[in-house]
Amino acid sequence: MIKNIFIGLYLLAGLLIFSGCGQGTTQSPIPDNLKEDYGLLEKQANEEQSEVIEVADTIPVEQQGLSLPKMKVHYIDVGQADATLIEYSQDGEVFTILIDTGDWNATNVVSYLQAQNITEIDIIAVTHPHADHIGQLNKIINAFHVTEVWMNGETSDSQVFADALAAIENNGVDYYEPEVGELFDIGPLEVAVLHPKTLSGTTNNNSIAIRLQYGEISLLFTGDGEEDAENEMLSSGGNLEADILQVGHHGSKTSTTDRFLNAVKPDVAIYSAGENNQYGHPHIETINRLKKSGALVYGTDIHGTIIIETDGKTFSVHTNDQGTIKHTPPPVEIITEPNSDPEMKTPSVSSGSCVNINSASEAEIQRIIHIGPARSQDLIQHRPYQSVDDLTKIHGIGPARIKDILTQDIACTGG
Repeated sequence: MIKNIFIGLYLLAGLLIFSGCGQGTTQSPIPDNLKEDYGLLEKQANEEQSEVIEVADTIPVEQQGLSLPKMKVHYIDVGQADATLIEYSQDGEVFTILIDTGDWNATNVVSYLQAQNITEIDIIAVTHPHADHIGQLNKIINAFHVTEVWMNGETSDSQVFADALAAIENNGVDYYEPEVGELFDIGPLEVAVLHPKTLSGTTNNNSIAIRLQYGEISLLFTGDGEEDAENEMLSSGGNLEADILQVGHHGSKTSTTDRFLNAVKPDVAIYSAGENNQYGHPHIETINRLKKSGALVYGTDIHGTIIIETDGKTFSVHTNDQGTIKHTPPPVEIITEPNSDPEMKTPSVSSGSCVNINSASEAEIQRIIHIGPARSQDLIQHRPYQSVDDLTKIHGIGPARIKDILTQDIACTGG
């Protein structure tokens, strides 16, 4: 049984209004006076589905204490997105946790959970509301019995976020915002909340970071947290050491600094990235830092779904595919004339071409007038769009610039 009683928050019927009220980071839409205590429901153990996978490596860890029931951690191959499934049991009770939910325009997380015979999920922890992390939350809630969803309290004006909140409310799922310093004993698994203490800066740096302890084996998850988030965790004095690190921000060079790695000291590092993705993830700088730290590096773009199995004393790494991690060159940088405004450039456009704002790469998006490097990243983070007019979600894009974009006539939604 779970030792801790979780604090649940029931969503208000009017919660969805926050999905369209302005831009950027806001505080939690849930008032403190709506918090209630509740216990997670007991569940019958599901028979584990056997899976033939290729053993890539086995790393021994200092053996202390008694062995625990096997825990499996699935770093699911979801392309340029994140989703990690954790399943284990104690005394016949099955526990299931999901960290992030894949990209909005796919159903691969739902399919994977079904293939693993998952029917109930105790906790879904969404590290932050970008569409490649919260993307399939509504589909998962509608397909499985979900007890509780964790979020960091940041809101978004995207349709994906609105759909997620609607699914939470319509299915009676409990909502909770974990705080730094909280410890949860979920059966034999201890979950420590490391970040964020407050919401500030960018959405990536507001990512929830948690450390899992299962017997003698520890795992660290930081979402898309970048250097600022890592520095805050380092300054907090919390325990960051972990045997297995999920590499921040898909292996971007903006995360996984040397200082952070020196504190974590991972034996294994796993990143989630799409094959030949437009961001060039993982960046070679990150791979070099990981290799210098002595960690064995695995990536979903190379190895497919990666599964950690542990009894709390040792752990093994299993992969679907063999391969050698090679760095992908970063996207081509667009050079503008000195003293020119990159956001106001006039792009060279092929007649009749269409730039799908829901799927085009960052470089392609910059063919659209008024969309430079900064706005192209903002555009991607606010996907999906129902129409070109929805580009007003982007900071600095108003009716006049929408008119220019429509006149240029290359932006489309693919619908």
